[in-house]
Amino acid sequence: MARERKRLLVVDGYNVLRSGSRYRLSSSEDYTDDAFNSARDRLIDDVVSLAGRDSSAIIVFDGAGNQFSTGQPTVVGGVRIVFSPAGQSADKVIEKLARDARERGVETMVVTSDASIQNTVFGYGVDRMSADGFSREVDSYYEQAKLDDSPKVAIKNTLAERISPEALAKLRALRDS
Repeated sequence: MARERKRLLVVDGYNVLRSGSRYRLSSSEDYTDDAFNSARDRLIDDVVSLAGRDSSAIIVFDGAGNQFSTGQPTVVGGVRIVFSPAGQSADKVIEKLARDARERGVETMVVTSDASIQNTVFGYGVDRMSADGFSREVDSYYEQAKLDDSPKVAIKNTLAERISPEALAKLRALRDS
């Protein structure tokens, strides 16, 4: 049986795409635009990478205006992707997830720049992070990963570099005699 993680990351998907410096999309872009779909995929990939083994993660997108949205999650790389059910805002889903997690004793972080959601979840005792803060956190994560993977220069330590100059001179004298 899998061990339940005790940390939860809840991401306000469309808010992060519109407000986070890493993804910032204009309000004129439609949800069906290729740029929007690419940004949404990049956000999902980033959350999959960032959450890793430390946290469970849920990305909530607003599906209130979609009459076919059921609110059923899909799972991508261990991250649950939820479009709020028809007629219900992502805000309400996020607030409910945060409250329920906190009641179960799960350390929870909500990522949104929506002041209303931030104030509500703060009232539950839940941590919050702005969309820009999340963007910086992701950038930092990838920068650190890149540094960890960069090739290191091997230092070649020869015997001559590790022994005293006197011993080196004696060895050279023996070799040359």
